Amino acid sequence: MSTATATADEVDERLAPTSRVTKVLRRPEVGSAIAALLVFMFFTLYTEQFLSQSGVGTWLNSSSRIGIVAVAVALLMIGGEFDLSTGTMVGTSGLLVGVMTTHFGLNIFVAVVLALVAALTIGALNGVIVMKTGLPSFIVTLGTFFVLQGVNVALTKAIIGQVAIQGMNLVPSFDVIQPVFGGSFSLFGTTMDLSVLWFLAITATATWVLLRTRPGNWIFAVGGAQQSSRQVGVPLLATKVGLFMTTAGAGWLVGMITLFKSSTVNGATGVGDEFIFIICAVVGGCLLTGGFGSAIGAALGALIYGMTQQGIVYATWDSDWLKAFLGVMLLGAVLVNNWVRKRAEAAR
Repeated sequence: MSTATATADEVDERLAPTSRVTKVLRRPEVGSAIAALLVFMFFTLYTEQFLSQSGVGTWLNSSSRIGIVAVAVALLMIGGEFDLSTGTMVGTSGLLVGVMTTHFGLNIFVAVVLALVAALTIGALNGVIVMKTGLPSFIVTLGTFFVLQGVNVALTKAIIGQVAIQGMNLVPSFDVIQPVFGGSFSLFGTTMDLSVLWFLAITATATWVLLRTRPGNWIFAVGGAQQSSRQVGVPLLATKVGLFMTTAGAGWLVGMITLFKSSTVNGATGVGDEFIFIICAVVGGCLLTGGFGSAIGAALGALIYGMTQQGIVYATWDSDWLKAFLGVMLLGAVLVNNWVRKRAEAAR
């Protein structure tokens, strides 16, 4: 056979047909979807309260607050960065509104907007420092985490003499803005917090941005090949800074939800949750190296966390098992994600 004939008979691997199973395996949220189904089935069969109206509402409410930030963190991780300040941002946002309204008498609507501006500014600062200095985002945002944690406690104590804000329900116009963040609704007899709707809306919006818009392409590009994306004209600085502002904005939103639901916030609010957000994103299929992931997967990861957190309570187990489960879930997710990707790439 001549060289020309051999070349003609060869099939470009890029044009080779891909099986339906391979296409499914390549979806980053497949593993988290299977895990969510297994967790749901287990606690449904093991406990009586899990699938009750009150039970469903409880674990959905818990999942939604984690999921709002987890989805934003997933976008950032797809873009190749980390943010360890998201948990403290939740407390910072709530404390800002609480101090400005209860101590300084500022209009509550103005306080909420100023807290958002402050959160976005901190997020933008994180992004600019990372991009201009070349320092790992892990280190930069870890520094931000400690700064905010110290400010949340020390500055709040210096201003009001304590580290907790209480009595927000006595602030003028509280009842006007409260339903927007801390309200609830009923669906099929199940009472759920409005945070569930926020969670669904943010997940849908993030999915649309990733899969249907040019900024979504930029996010995958800067996470998968940062230098190459710069060379082809992707606005690297704007994309990365925008992602850090997104995680900060999500932290602000959960801070408002927490504040207006409970009418209180303290210096420890949100501390430690930053690791849960990252775990949910990783369980949802986000690679630690960037360039691959899913907003839906992160949302499913948050759902797994919420179901497990409440399922353990209903099963009357020691609540400390939740931490053990999170560790196993993180390690398992990383191993499964790597295995699935290798199988998917090998399958033709």
